[in-house]
Parts: sequence; C-alpha cells; structure tokens
Amino acid sequence: MGTKRLEEIDKNFVPATIGERKLIFLDIRNKPFEISGLGWFDEEREYCRLPVNRLSETNEGVQALAWHTAGAVLRFRSNSRLLAIRYELRNPDDMPHMPRTGVSGFDLYRGVGKSKVFVKTTIPEARKTDIEALLVENADGEMTEWTLNFPLYNGVKKVQIGMDPESRIEPPTPYAVQTPIGFYGSSITQGGCASRPGNAYTHIMTRWLDANMLNFGFSGSARAEPVMAEMMCSRDMSVFVYDYDHNAPTTEYLRETHETFYKLIRQYRPELPIVMVARPNFDKNDPVCCERRDIVRKTYDNAVANGDKRVYYVENETLFGMRDRDACTVDGCHPNDLGFMRMAEGIYPAVRQALIDSVP
Repeated sequence: MGTKRLEEIDKNFVPATIGERKLIFLDIRNKPFEISGLGWFDEEREYCRLPVNRLSETNEGVQALAWHTAGAVLRFRSNSRLLAIRYELRNPDDMPHMPRTGVSGFDLYRGVGKSKVFVKTTIPEARKTDIEALLVENADGEMTEWTLNFPLYNGVKKVQIGMDPESRIEPPTPYAVQTPIGFYGSSITQGGCASRPGNAYTHIMTRWLDANMLNFGFSGSARAEPVMAEMMCSRDMSVFVYDYDHNAPTTEYLRETHETFYKLIRQYRPELPIVMVARPNFDKNDPVCCERRDIVRKTYDNAVANGDKRVYYVENETLFGMRDRDACTVDGCHPNDLGFMRMAEGIYPAVRQALIDSVP
C-alpha cells in the first residue's frame, strides 16, 4: 500500500479554502465590529497591548511581546451563512513546545455570554504570514453572536472578516462585566502553551464570567517594574490578578519587588480588588517553590493586617489539582489545556468573589 498524506486519510485535516464562494471582506477596525482586550486601541488604532508611544520605557522583552495579541477579542453579530477570515501575521515562526493554532491561530465561538460554544480554529500553514480560512459555512441565516480570540504568541498587521454580501452585521451584546479584568504575569499568563487561544486560563475564566479582559502577560519579561504598574493602572479594571513569580529571576528579586508592586498598584488604584497568585507548578519538595509561595503569601497577610479588605490570595499548591498533576504541563512548567482548565477552576472563585465584593 502506498503512503498517504494525513489529509487523504482524515478529511478533517484538509485546510479550509474560500473557493468560489462569494464573500465580502470587511476591516475589523470599523464599526459595528467591536475589538476588546487592547487597552489603547481606541486611541492608537494599533494591535498592541501597551501604548506604542511608551514602549521604549519598558524592558526589551515587553517591547517585543506587547505586539502579541494575547487577550484581544473580536465580537459582532451577523446573519451571514458564511464566515471567513483573512489576516497578516507579524512573524512566520513557530514554537517547538506550543501548537501553531495557539501561537498564531484565531479561534471562533458562537453564542452570548456564558453560553458561548467553540466552533473552529484557524490552522496557519508553516512559515506563512498571509492566512485565509473559512470558519463557517451553511449557517442558518439567523442573527448570531460571534467571538474571535486573537493569537496568543504572535501579532497581526491586519484582519478582515468575510461574509455574504447581502448579510447584516450588528454590534455585539455588551459584556456582563464590562470593565476589564486585568492579568499581569509570565508566559503562563500570556497563554503558553494552550492549544488555541480560547483554552488559555484567562479566556476560560472570563468566558465563565462573561467579562472583558486585559492580558498583560509577557513571556519571560514580567519583572514588576514601576512603569508597568503605572501603565496598567492608567486603564480601568474591575479586578487585577498578578502572578509574575516565574519571571522574578531570583527568590530575592521576588522578595524585593512583590509587596512593593502591590503597594504601587494600590497607590494608583485604592479601591481595585487585587488577586495574588504564585506559580501553578508547585512542588512541595522544592524549597524554592515553598519560599516563593511564602513571599507572595506574606504580601497578602501584610495587606490584610494593614486593613486592606480588597485583597485575595489563591493557594497555588493545588492549582493543578491533586490527581494527575504531572499531566498538566507541556514541559514541567507551561500548562497544556488541562493545566489551564485547572488554573481557571482554581482562580475563578477568588475573582468571582472580588467582583461580588466590589458591588456597592
């Protein structure tokens, strides 16, 4: 028997094509499309997670990673029977330990609020920056809410959505939690190594809450510098979750910066609920893990002792659960989809409680 390509054996692996279908492509920067998750987009019209004119104030890693679109979301309503996407990536490279669908793919959800259901992921071809994919065909023609999550470890230069020329498009339903939940942290916060964007814990949790978000996860580059506190706090947030344990180069660095960073956030945002988290891949037999956990816990304990009623602490020892913990990562550090689901389950109660407590 001759050798067959995978797509000849399983038709589900055949890349989607537009073919002869008649579509009109629209730039998502125009209304009634709504782009969220990019805090400065309305002012700068750039697919960047920080203000472009201030990137030079940040470290080199953040300067590059700010162009990665982790946490960015496109939402709209349409009765189109077809949906397609065209986008141009900033970088053609892959990562050895993360699927291309998570690095450079968009994933599509259908539905409103907490009822959203996954539909499809784009599968970019290797070493290509110009991507075109058919996302939906033969839909029922009813007005439907659509959500597209942007790539986690790549950036985009332009994005267009294709639909029936006769179809209508409308603004999306507002989020139940319109003021974004802010996340600051390491590569894990950025989404490494989810198989697709919607499986990062930040997306899972905000989907459960029907909440807007701002993702300030910067792989290897979240160092708790004062300028980052000032920049992030220039945006309104409903809750602030921070976990940069893995990016503190030493235990001493974490000790010197963790409580200081909390105090800076509190200085800029006196009423903002703050959730503190340490590394999820906790090993009780590793004294460094225990020492770092204790540093984060001390910041929380001191805040409570000083009368701060809007701080929350998440026990990191059990973030990956108790059963099959070793199945939760790609490489012993970065969560896979199972790891991210368990992180979402572990952090969700604290964030939900913070939202409840903040209601007057």
